[in-house]
Amino acid sequence: MLRSLYFLLLLTLGATQLPACAQSNPDKPAAVAEIGVPGKPLPWLDSILSASPILARHQVGMSLAYADSARPFYGFQDTRYFTPASTMKLFSFYTGLHLLGDSLPSLRYFSRHDTLFFQGTGDPTLLHGDVPSRRAYSFLLNRPERTLAYCDIATVTPFGPGWTWDDYGYYFQPERAAFPIYGNTVRFYATPPAPVRAGPRPVVAPQSRIRVLPRFFAPLVGPAPAELRTPGLDPDTHIIRALHENRFYVLPTAKKWVDETPFVTSRGLMLRLLGDTLRRATSNAAWRPRPAQGDSIRTLYGLRVDSLYRRMLRVSDNFLAEQLLLMCSTKIGRRDSLSTGRVIRYARKNLLGTLPDPVVWVDGSGLSRLNLITPRTLTGLLLKLHQELPERRLLSLLAAGGGQGTLRKRYHDAAGPWVWGKTGTLSNNLNMCGYLRTKSGRLVAFTFMNNNHVAESGAMRNEVERVLVQVRARL
Repeated sequence: MLRSLYFLLLLTLGATQLPACAQSNPDKPAAVAEIGVPGKPLPWLDSILSASPILARHQVGMSLAYADSARPFYGFQDTRYFTPASTMKLFSFYTGLHLLGDSLPSLRYFSRHDTLFFQGTGDPTLLHGDVPSRRAYSFLLNRPERTLAYCDIATVTPFGPGWTWDDYGYYFQPERAAFPIYGNTVRFYATPPAPVRAGPRPVVAPQSRIRVLPRFFAPLVGPAPAELRTPGLDPDTHIIRALHENRFYVLPTAKKWVDETPFVTSRGLMLRLLGDTLRRATSNAAWRPRPAQGDSIRTLYGLRVDSLYRRMLRVSDNFLAEQLLLMCSTKIGRRDSLSTGRVIRYARKNLLGTLPDPVVWVDGSGLSRLNLITPRTLTGLLLKLHQELPERRLLSLLAAGGGQGTLRKRYHDAAGPWVWGKTGTLSNNLNMCGYLRTKSGRLVAFTFMNNNHVAESGAMRNEVERVLVQVRARL
């Protein structure tokens, strides 16, 4: 009897001591007990996020999941809603994967007698400077019909809801349109002037020579008057565009630079640019096909979708993301309009229903601060992408640390990239999500959101990198 009581006493003491041993030294490097398991906390990561003096002053959210799993295993304030900025492009990307197939719809058309009637689908690649496609150009150039007739289609407003109005002149906010051309921007190339030899008379400092593409806009470019050189002007500003018209003013400089400025879109301007490029008269007409009389509506397909996805995701191209949703809208509902809202409603109902939280989604690019998502929902989308796409293809479309895109200057490793992701940046908001390869070889889907920070952007990026390096080392 005494021996049995003694044995029970030993078992009780052992059970009380084991948890204490398991919890000792929480700051040690990764051990089996610290590997992420669904429902288990990561005290060391909680400590890193909570103790950081930079992260302590703003809203922080994080979510982690193994890429081959079904749900996140770690969350830090991951049920709170954040402004996602350009990480929202992943939702546009996912929608495009389900609606567009393998090629972009470039235009819709039908032919009647000696006239080709055509209509825009939102394809942004016609004579685009970075993802150019000549499919629609060659098609229109070589059609046998004597007359090309462009037909209007109801389209969303040039700017999206919640966009910042005074960003109209920056390269990252071109106007949305049904039939874009040249990416709806003007490109300026400044060449430094030849050096001037010193002489007895004072010489006015020469200015850079400016080349303008498309050349149609060259007569609309001139030197900036004094009243436009406002105090506090960004020193990197080279071009100022008038608010409501296509007048471009060059600030004085003697340096080499390249700049891109959106132009004010209109049907008349588009027809002029298209006609000048094709050297064929292009008129305007109503879209009134008569199927009973033999009018057959067809769609011309152009660039492969991955060419657009790669550019959109790697460098976070807002224009491509917005036009992507317009192209998606040609695949659902009535085809009498190009509607961002129609696509978003479709995606939320038919594609995103299994995500943890509802998505507040208003545009394709993330330019709007009206978008709201939770970190665990964004991680859930990353898991869906990994389940539905070959891993190699998926990672190749994203920015890569030390490789290409918005992460090319960070996350360096001599052995090659270990993080592939999508950044999302607005003033005082710095977010990042994607996939990282841990030291143990596992691929982890992550979301790291920082809203309303007051730190310098460089310090914030350093802190995000520091945290992700720890995640890589410990998991």
